[in-house]
Amino acid sequence: MQAKTDLFPPDLARLAEAAKALGHPARLAILRTLAERGTCVCGEVVEELPLAQATVSQHLKALKAAGLVRGEVDGPRSCYCVDAPVLRALADGLAAFLGPVLDALPPGDDGADCC
Repeated sequence: MQAKTDLFPPDLARLAEAAKALGHPARLAILRTLAERGTCVCGEVVEELPLAQATVSQHLKALKAAGLVRGEVDGPRSCYCVDAPVLRALADGLAAFLGPVLDALPPGDDGADCC
């Protein structure tokens, strides 16, 4: 059976999947922390967030599954870093998508005329 997401262009499906991975403030905070530190040990990420280690690990897993973060387990340590080329491609993809959407809005549209 074909998934509904398969009915859309692959670029939109990839963009939506990445946006879904970014759809939690903890994941945004993790990305920011990893970007600021370059490479990071999971324990250091946990120290930055008001979340349990297991919760941070689940968020890291989601970011890794989306390809936004790379990581490896070395014994008791788990090292993670932002996949910079993928993140830059995501930023470019969002800009390429949102540019025409914003351009299609009437000039000065403040949303007041909407429902």
